[in-house]
Amino acid sequence: MLETWTRFVLKQRLAVLAMWVLITVFGILASFGLNSRLTTSVSIPHSASARADQVLLSQFHENIEGTFTIIYSFKQGSSTAIKGFESQIARSAKVIPSSSVTQEKALDGNLFVNVVTGFSLRDAAKYTETLRASLATNGLPGAMVTGLPAIEHDVTPVLNADLHRGELIGLLISLGLLLLVLGFSWQVLIPFIFSFGTVSATIGLIYLLAQRFLVVLYIPNIVELIGLGLAIDYSLLIIFRFRREIVETPQDPTLAIVRTMSSAGRTVRVSGFTVALVLGTLILVPVPFIQSLGISSILVPLVSLAAVFTLQPILLSLQSNKPHSFKNHQTPFTRFARYIIGHPKRVGFASILVLGALSFSAASLHLTPSSLTAIPPQLESQRALSLVTSTAGTGVITPNEIVINLGGGGRASSSETNNARLNLSHYLLKVPEVLVVATGTKSPYIDSTGQYLRFFVVGRHSFGTPQSQALVEELRNIKLTQFGFSGGATLYLGGAAAQGADLLHVLGVTFPWILAFALLLTFLLLVWSFKSIVLPLKAIALDLISLAVAYGIVVFCFGSEVISRALGIYHLTQIEAWVVVFLFVLLFGVSMDYEVFIISSIREAKDRGQSTLDAIAEGVGQTGVVVTASALIFIGAVTGLAISHFAGLQEIGIGLVFGVLIDATLIRGMLLPSLMVLLGKWNWWMPTWIARIITTTPTPHDEVRG
Repeated sequence: MLETWTRFVLKQRLAVLAMWVLITVFGILASFGLNSRLTTSVSIPHSASARADQVLLSQFHENIEGTFTIIYSFKQGSSTAIKGFESQIARSAKVIPSSSVTQEKALDGNLFVNVVTGFSLRDAAKYTETLRASLATNGLPGAMVTGLPAIEHDVTPVLNADLHRGELIGLLISLGLLLLVLGFSWQVLIPFIFSFGTVSATIGLIYLLAQRFLVVLYIPNIVELIGLGLAIDYSLLIIFRFRREIVETPQDPTLAIVRTMSSAGRTVRVSGFTVALVLGTLILVPVPFIQSLGISSILVPLVSLAAVFTLQPILLSLQSNKPHSFKNHQTPFTRFARYIIGHPKRVGFASILVLGALSFSAASLHLTPSSLTAIPPQLESQRALSLVTSTAGTGVITPNEIVINLGGGGRASSSETNNARLNLSHYLLKVPEVLVVATGTKSPYIDSTGQYLRFFVVGRHSFGTPQSQALVEELRNIKLTQFGFSGGATLYLGGAAAQGADLLHVLGVTFPWILAFALLLTFLLLVWSFKSIVLPLKAIALDLISLAVAYGIVVFCFGSEVISRALGIYHLTQIEAWVVVFLFVLLFGVSMDYEVFIISSIREAKDRGQSTLDAIAEGVGQTGVVVTASALIFIGAVTGLAISHFAGLQEIGIGLVFGVLIDATLIRGMLLPSLMVLLGKWNWWMPTWIARIITTTPTPHDEVRG
């Protein structure tokens, strides 16, 4: 089938090239409009915090994701002066349609004012500069604007700059490595043309998705840099195989391309679908921003596969028909493979010992919903947050909001409710983690109907810490009746801390199932591809080891003040939860790429009649250079994430850089062949009943034992 398809594509090369040109142009144009469709929203539909946010919006007109916080430092602290500043801020806020000032508080020479809008996070962010200009016009040039909309507005250009710098670094590293392994030839350009087309097409599709679905602000950085590495990897594998085929059939380049796509193309197909299936499991997480990561990321391998079977054969056909001399690049790798074959226990034990040490820190992994303060310090929104935390404490920027539905209008003003309110306030102030409790008998503590009562509870620790999460749990478990509220009263807990706790809960419940589902899908696909049930189990086990190493290195690098300073990354004691999930599916998929490359080559040698040991030596020898080059190119591409200004992207970048490096060397280069040597004939065990299902030749248990 692949032979027929490849010949068809080559006959229709002009039409296919024209199609890719149009797709690429559309992707380039779409990239200019994509930023306006991106968001940093982390809302979790149907969660307890989402229900609380809905009450806050409907009853108190507080739109958390559309709220700005204005901070103004003043020298003159009289009440009259403060009232004047509040009036100036209120006039300034009128430039935002339908906005309103809901909270005003002066503390230690700083005035904090919340400006609520009716806009979504993305739309509210567009008014950030308008609000800042209005404040300056109204005599408050020193006022700083922060809040979720301002943060989204401020970080977008920094993310774009990070992306461009990362792309440049990735391209330069890739060019150097491709020149090293391919030499000075036209073929060096093929992976770049290939990756440019696939990344552009992917961005175009994401732009279309963004018209209807939530798409996270980080998506372009992740997709473009990872897409660059993955696309070049696939293209490079095809080129290496083509170089071998053209030497054997120099008189017929078309036949060489067809044979290349029938062999290496099949390997890429298995690899691409494996990556896509694993990434696709993110769609099962009931959190929109993680689902957007899954939907967007799954496009990368799928579009790359489409390009492999349409664009890549044409790019190969456009080069000179003169075959390139195929140098025996694999000789050093073959020699190393022979050494491993001679000392499998020694190599295997040493590898496991080193991997165990590298993954040790993974046991200290602690999660946080987000790193709100781990963003560039020069941004106005971040400087404002720093001022708030230094003045009023780290917990003040993400207060917990208790909303109590009293069950009927006007009940908030009753003496019974007032006594219950005071009782609850006194209780909250005695909680060790609580720093400040704000409550009252007027707006913004009571809604216009008198049915809802609100408390602001500020914790002593920052958002996402274990103490903050414990406080959320304690507040949610409050029994209102013990403080004098009627039996029909209902408590809701809103705010960023509650939202973060819900995110961790959802991920804690769904991630084990996603893990199991991803492993099952991978196992079934690899059983069909490798014609064995032992090799897929070994591949999955090695991938899990690779993940443990990546997690361990991430925890160690960010947790160590010395290492983090040396690498120029944030010093953090907690890792963002979405990073752990996303790193799992991404590294699992990429690691499986290298496994498929190597095992497919070994399986091919075995099917030609070679012994297991000779097949291992040939397979590792032939794929050694392409796996090493692919890994280094991928590392070069994702280095742009590691040097980002944002904690989450840094965590993904560090995890991928070191994870892929260790995977391609210690795990695939040493542990994989040593285990295969020790397994011997068991590598190829395929029970008869499974072989019948997937229509392949069985290797019965007795034959393996013999």
